[in-house]
Amino acid sequence: MDLSETFDWKGRRIACGRSGSGPAVVFCHGTPWSSHLWRPFAEALAADYTVHLWDMPGYGRSSKDAGHAVDFGVQAEAFTALLEHWGLDRPHVVAHDYGGAVSLRAHLVHEVAFASLLMTDVVAVPPAGSPFFRLVAEHPDVLTRLPPYIHEAVMRAYIGDAAHRELREDELTALVAPWLGEEGQAAFYRQIAAYDEAYLAENEALLGRVAVPVSILWGREDGWIPPATGERLAAGIPGAAFRLVDEAGHLIQLDAPVALATALRTWLDRVSA
Repeated sequence: MDLSETFDWKGRRIACGRSGSGPAVVFCHGTPWSSHLWRPFAEALAADYTVHLWDMPGYGRSSKDAGHAVDFGVQAEAFTALLEHWGLDRPHVVAHDYGGAVSLRAHLVHEVAFASLLMTDVVAVPPAGSPFFRLVAEHPDVLTRLPPYIHEAVMRAYIGDAAHRELREDELTALVAPWLGEEGQAAFYRQIAAYDEAYLAENEALLGRVAVPVSILWGREDGWIPPATGERLAAGIPGAAFRLVDEAGHLIQLDAPVALATALRTWLDRVSA
């Protein structure tokens, strides 16, 4: 499944794509990821669902203009506009990492109606982020000037740390590639510098208003965002279900693909019935 479409929004070029037939399912990625992580799961569902993928502005194949803000507020606005562009009414939403904060803000602040929301290892309530993430947030200008070969080594170590198992070389290369080169390196540190927990605090204060079916999955071995954070998120959402996934870290898509695909299919079939 390719991102064969382009949605132009406020000077940004958003790479996106859709495939299949049936109820609409929209996948939201996080950082430092892209829709690449969700692609095989979307493809597996396309026989029964109309699946939608997109790269947030500043990520993946979308534009990375230095003059464009990439904070949670902007991403939620972009998501809201994209759903309207696609003409979707009450889609099922699946979110990972930053995608949790973005989808929750679209729902709670911009009042976008969802049919259901499945979140896995999401950034949604404070605090969030690994120690390295917080270091970068405090010193983005210094790290932007790292020599390219050092930056690449940092990226490989950082991304590799998100998984519970050792990533294969092809997996690691695919995840690192968007953040290399002058544009990619600057974009990586810029999006971390834009991190603002005020958005997460606002989300948390509004969680009681979520009125759609919610399922939350969490890698038991997530070292970036501990399961306790997921449990707190679930406790704040009326009726939300929470489940730990064994042998999975923050990169649950690569650590436990079969368990995640099974849970996703079971969830969507139930809430779509």
